[in-house]
Amino acid sequence: MIIEEFIGIKLESLSRSIIATPLTRENLDSFSQANNGANDALLTQMAVQYGYKIALEAVADNYFKTE
Repeated sequence: MIIEEFIGIKLESLSRSIIATPLTRENLDSFSQANNGANDALLTQMAVQYGYKIALEAVADNYFKTE
């Protein structure tokens, strides 16, 4: 499996998880403001998944930029 396929599979899996991964930082910020401190475990998981998404996108950007 090439790295492009690997990253694509991992990014796709984030959209199918039980807790939806925010697509943008604005989505995460909006949810955070709307919940007023409730569901902190959910917010934490969303933040972790969003960080994972950003990391995969950064790897993809760097990998394909240097090819």
